[in-house]
Amino acid sequence: MYKSAFIRARITPELKNEAELVLSELGITPTAAVTMLYKYVVRKHEWPLIMKIPNAKTKKAFEKTDQGIGITSFSSKENFFKHLDKLQMEAEQKLAKENK
Repeated sequence: MYKSAFIRARITPELKNEAELVLSELGITPTAAVTMLYKYVVRKHEWPLIMKIPNAKTKKAFEKTDQGIGITSFSSKENFFKHLDKLQMEAEQKLAKENK
């Protein structure tokens, strides 16, 4: 559908500039942000949760997975859950040792 409707809102230049910097960090244009807001409100009939910029640790994890580093794959969901059980057991054992 052709986008022909306009939305006008008066805000301070400072708020506009600050918000556009954050949106830029998120890779979102102001038009896309307003469109996302409107679509969310229409779909959910509620105000959306706040989006956050990933911290340095999360950004580093994203970069590693984008490069295929630290990704584990499994041949079946059973193997996946066995792996999770093993990780949980190891974490519990480590915690028990630390609490001694």
